[in-house]
Amino acid sequence: MKYKIEAFENLVNAFQDLPSIGKKSAIRMAYHVVMEDSFSAMKLAHAIEEGIKTIRRCKKCHNMSEDELCLICSDEYRDNTTLCIVQSAKDILTIEASGQYKGIYYIVTQVSDLDEYHLKDAVKGIEEVIFAFPPSLATDTMILYIEDKLSGTGLHFSKIAQGVPTGVELDNIDIVSLGRALESRVKV
Repeated sequence: MKYKIEAFENLVNAFQDLPSIGKKSAIRMAYHVVMEDSFSAMKLAHAIEEGIKTIRRCKKCHNMSEDELCLICSDEYRDNTTLCIVQSAKDILTIEASGQYKGIYYIVTQVSDLDEYHLKDAVKGIEEVIFAFPPSLATDTMILYIEDKLSGTGLHFSKIAQGVPTGVELDNIDIVSLGRALESRVKV
């Protein structure tokens, strides 16, 4: 008979369902919360419950928010002439951490989820739309689709640069990224 504690296995499986958590990490985390630090486990459980109850999508951009509008959409000091379209709220967190962008955002996870009327309302008063998608054929298609839906609005479209990351040797870069870097080269 195989040694198995059902409640522990359920906890391991729950951790393993999270992104980038493998079996070994799930076992370590499950063991830690039940055997070594139950206080942190209860704190985590409470934070998860509170997050699920209070965090929702911003009515305007679909970012995470505790209110009807997120902190970015309700910030009167943001540049309301540039709109950065991203695939997830995680992307907004990453861009905000860079400190390099002061405009507003709009989340489009996939083309099938796009509400054209909501998007057209979101671009009112916007001069430039910046696409901040990871490079792929699917995201290139999504960019073309959105540009088509917003044609005739007078908007300027751009996308974030792609290519060679800082500190990486050329032989460690995939061919597509290297090709895009060469295509998008800048004069020095």
